[in-house]
Amino acid sequence: MIGGENYLLVGAVLLIIAVFAGKVAYRFGAPALLLFLGVGMFFGYNFISFDSAEFAQVVGMVALCIILFSGGMDTRFSEIRPVMSPGVMLATVGVILTAFIVAGFVWLVAPLLGISLTFPFALLLAATMSSTDSASVFSILRTKKQGLRENLRPLLELESGSNDPMAYILTVLLVGILSGSGHDGVSIGSSVFMFFVQMFVGVLLGYGLGRGTVWVINHINIANTSLYSVLLLASVFLTFSFTSLLQGNGYLAVYIAGLVVGNNKLAHKRTLATFFDSFTWLCQVIMFLTLGLLVNVEELLQPDIVILGCLVGAFMILVARPVSVFACLAPFRKFSMKARLYVSWVGLRGAVPIIFATYPVVEHIDGAEMLFNIVFFVTLISMAVQGTTVSGMANALGLAYEERESSFGEELQERMTAAFSEVEVNMQMLLNGGKLSEISLPDNTLVVMICRDGDYFVPRGNTELLEGDKLLILSDRGDELDNQYKEFGVEEVLKF
Repeated sequence: MIGGENYLLVGAVLLIIAVFAGKVAYRFGAPALLLFLGVGMFFGYNFISFDSAEFAQVVGMVALCIILFSGGMDTRFSEIRPVMSPGVMLATVGVILTAFIVAGFVWLVAPLLGISLTFPFALLLAATMSSTDSASVFSILRTKKQGLRENLRPLLELESGSNDPMAYILTVLLVGILSGSGHDGVSIGSSVFMFFVQMFVGVLLGYGLGRGTVWVINHINIANTSLYSVLLLASVFLTFSFTSLLQGNGYLAVYIAGLVVGNNKLAHKRTLATFFDSFTWLCQVIMFLTLGLLVNVEELLQPDIVILGCLVGAFMILVARPVSVFACLAPFRKFSMKARLYVSWVGLRGAVPIIFATYPVVEHIDGAEMLFNIVFFVTLISMAVQGTTVSGMANALGLAYEERESSFGEELQERMTAAFSEVEVNMQMLLNGGKLSEISLPDNTLVVMICRDGDYFVPRGNTELLEGDKLLILSDRGDELDNQYKEFGVEEVLKF
């Protein structure tokens, strides 16, 4: 019997190794998520026995909720508005086209390799791989810190964040047909109706619950600011579960909710964004490690799986994805040929196809293990080939530019010697005059903000101060400023 502390030890070791693997991956230009997957496969093959597809499915569901919400929260609506139409087209029609094109290829090629399968099974295999992976796209595009012309980055992020529902609906529908549980009453009409219901309910509840979350966080006034992160995290899971309960698509709902939360004024927004950024990476690491542990390496490397996986992977990259992208972007003349080629190339597959591939395994569909292994192999090919060439292809097509890095970024607070303090104006401070320039302050000290009766404004030298004004002061002369406060008779100073 393995004690709980041993499970914690194994988990901690896996996370630490995964983090170091991510650092190595970044140095050599490989996707960090591919290395996380490799770490899981290595430990699963050599040390850890793990075969619970149900548990992996739950881990994937939780992780995807956080990843999609965080992705939406980090996306500016002003950036995706110009690419809304092509993004939605890629996320819906593009997924369907990809699924049927790949299904036809698999159905024709598989018998040549001695693999017998029906067209519905081939379509299920293709449906699990029909969407691009939000975790992979978000992490690679944002980690590279590379600008893309023609609004391509928001287009790719919008597509990857919103195309999972279409693939999910296709997968669940086909699993129901092949398992027999959804055979009665299943038709094209009911399937189309199911799709629109899930999309409509997902968008409606995602927007509504997102607005509700913003209102609650801005009005609840919790003394312990750490609880705001807990509240927002709970709202993500509430949005997903409540939407799913009402027959909507929970994944779409959490992405929409993230967009709403990220594009509205929010109390403690910077703290919440930092928390979700770290927690999203933790979820990605755990998800890819779990999926790596789940795969059986010996089954994965069987000749028929390797050959069919290579053929399907190459076909998706070189044929299916370009055909669907060019068809979907045909009505939109503003995209150049190079832009269309780049969108065709950045059709990364990642954790989402593997998670969807666990659904047939859980339902014990004939051939589900083979389907899972093929999807896993195709994912490895996609991440290894496309994931490592995201920047290179953009440079080759002349679509990349170097993003300017802020000199006042996240390391500013750690490096600067200046500190903020807040004081309230008293009568003694105004003895020499009521203007800001008439107050005696040390050198290298600046009043950067004034709060007066709940209103905030940036002062100038001739700004008249009033007793009771709150001053936000920045200075690198802390000792001198403290002495000046004492001379002013200021008893309470807030420092941060």
